[in-house]
Amino acid sequence: MLRGEKIGLRARHAEDHPILLSELYNDVELSARSEGRPWRPVAPGPKDPKAIDDDPSIVQFSVVELGTDTLVGLAGVWGIDLHHRSAHLGLGLLGAARGKGYGTDVVNTLCRYGFDVRGLHRLQIDTLADNHAMIRAAERVGFVREGVLRSAGWVMGEFLDAAVYGLLAEEWRSAERQE
Repeated sequence: MLRGEKIGLRARHAEDHPILLSELYNDVELSARSEGRPWRPVAPGPKDPKAIDDDPSIVQFSVVELGTDTLVGLAGVWGIDLHHRSAHLGLGLLGAARGKGYGTDVVNTLCRYGFDVRGLHRLQIDTLADNHAMIRAAERVGFVREGVLRSAGWVMGEFLDAAVYGLLAEEWRSAERQE
C-alpha cells in the first residue's frame, strides 16, 4: 500500500466492487461528469468491470482511510507514456468521504507514485472547469493551470469547459521540501 497522510492507495479488492458500483459507477450524473463518455449501467458481479489489469498504461487503486482501512474512493494513473515519461491522474471519492481533505492527499500520493515509483517527469489533470474540489486539490499539491478547453465535455445534455493542469517532477519535489 502506498500511504499518504490520511489515505492509502491499494489494489482493488473484490469486496470494493459492490460499494463502487452503488456509490460511483451507477450514479448517472457523477459518472457522466467523470468518465468522459456516456454513462452505461454496470451489472453487479464479482469482478469490477472498470478494473483493467492487462493495460500497462493504466494503474488503478482503491482509496482507503488509514487506520480503519475503510474504502473511500478510487484513483488512477492513466495514459502512462514511458517515452515522454508522462501520465494523467484521476480520482473519485464516495459521497461520505468528500470535504475531508482526502482529495488533496490522494493527488499528492498519486504524484509520489508517478514521480518516485514510476520515474515520470510530468503529470496532468484534466477536469471539468466547474469541478472546484479537484481544482483545489490539484493547486494545493502544486499543479499549474495550463489552459481551458472550451466546450470540451458533453455532460448530461450540455457542453462544459474542461481545465488542464500540469505538474513537473522537479516542481513537486521543490514544493515537498518547502513544507
